[in-house]
Amino acid sequence: MRILFMGTPDFAKECLKAIYESENEVIGVVTTPDKPRGRGMVLTPTPVKAFALEKGLRVYEPLTLKDGAFLDVLNELMPELIVVVAYGKILPKYVLEFAKFGCINAHASILPKYRGAAPIQRAIIDGERETGVSIMQMDEGLDTGDVILTNKVTIENDDNFESVHDKLIVASCKGLLEVISLFERGEAHKTPQGNNFTYAEKITKADCLIDFSKSAKEVHNQIRGLSPIPLSYTICQDKSVLKIVRAHISQESLDGQIGEVVSLNGGIYVKCKDNCIVIDELVPQGKGKMDAKSYINGRKIKIGDILG
Repeated sequence: MRILFMGTPDFAKECLKAIYESENEVIGVVTTPDKPRGRGMVLTPTPVKAFALEKGLRVYEPLTLKDGAFLDVLNELMPELIVVVAYGKILPKYVLEFAKFGCINAHASILPKYRGAAPIQRAIIDGERETGVSIMQMDEGLDTGDVILTNKVTIENDDNFESVHDKLIVASCKGLLEVISLFERGEAHKTPQGNNFTYAEKITKADCLIDFSKSAKEVHNQIRGLSPIPLSYTICQDKSVLKIVRAHISQESLDGQIGEVVSLNGGIYVKCKDNCIVIDELVPQGKGKMDAKSYINGRKIKIGDILG
């Protein structure tokens, strides 16, 4: 199968690697242009580009795909299938329909649930017990195409965004290779999604602010869904920002008002609506990541402080 791959971040890079190491032929790689990163604002290639260059693959970084801007490249490459994973640009109709088998996409949710920009984070924040990867035939809508295959993964109680992300990489690689094989055998059956969908909005700063008037479980899910990036946060008694990396739900119920630090015994116990959330690891404003014990020993927090 002659495959043109389109993608940008690490998630996409791992999928490209799996296809490259299979018996299929990657005839080109499309990614977004280099961006300045770090304190020195050095132009840095995307993870997909870095891998492609390492393997000697042809790389394309179009500024736009609109108005047939990429048509000459497609005519030169003549892909049988275009695989898209977190590319970051909307594909116009002529790209979607160019290849013999069209474009397929690996989306990190069980479609039609969690269409959109932040499906992994939203699933964890919402307390879902499972998620997955849907391999779909792309159309002009936003994650609305017919589903060819779904690989499900379990979300454990201690999973966070990073661990679920890594599970879904494995599920995506496996699913894409399965679907490519189905196309080759003429067995790629497509199922319409229907209209019973949900949408995973992009994570904003407002999503990261912890509301301790919610249940401890809801707060725990929020912390997990936003760790290790961008991290949920609260405001301390001295008005400084405290980002939360890791926490767990207390096994004992302690009295206190909403947001109150009620114990420092082995962690920072903060009263929620029904129970306490115990902060285990955090990032104080202007500091690096540390465990709760180190923060407590630095006398930056005390019983009776109100967070939030």
